[in-house]
Amino acid sequence: MSAPIDFYFDFSSPYGYLASERIDELAARHGRAVMWHAIVLDAQFQPQGGMKIPAGLMRTEYVQRDTERTAAFFGIPFKQPSPYPVHTEHAARAFQWLSDRDPEEARAFAHAVFRAYFVDGRNIAETSVLLDIADALKIDREEVSDAFSDPATKARLKAEIDLAEARGVFGSPYFIVEGEGFWGNDRLPQLERWLEKGPF
Repeated sequence: MSAPIDFYFDFSSPYGYLASERIDELAARHGRAVMWHAIVLDAQFQPQGGMKIPAGLMRTEYVQRDTERTAAFFGIPFKQPSPYPVHTEHAARAFQWLSDRDPEEARAFAHAVFRAYFVDGRNIAETSVLLDIADALKIDREEVSDAFSDPATKARLKAEIDLAEARGVFGSPYFIVEGEGFWGNDRLPQLERWLEKGPF
């Protein structure tokens, strides 16, 4: 079977959300699986010139309008969340814990977290919101709560972030297929062209 597509995302990234609604269908058209990886960008990047990347950029009026326009173009439900951005460590830890035991369950959780934030306007930095999402998916609430503070889960997420950085990941979304990196929702057409015809 052909190599899977690695999909890296931060739960507070609107472009990550938009990509999450498209990547699986795109991959399926070409017989590829998708490996989902939650990262936390604020944990990954150090201040550059006094501004963290991507926090400063992602708050601009252009990005807010661009995400609304892009969502409308693709027919993806979207509402600008408030507060924005939010810390996503707990969501990423829960995702990682789920991914290690059941990737499909983790993917369902990721979709629900993204939609809770970018469609329903719920604050996914609040653990109570994440636990309610888990409940709705019939995932044990107490186990997810334990995963938030479990040292092994924290270490596992840190290892995932370190590996992402080592692979050259620097934003959300970021895709890797056959060693080739594609950054951004707007690179999906190039990614699909790669899947159709091979390397450029």
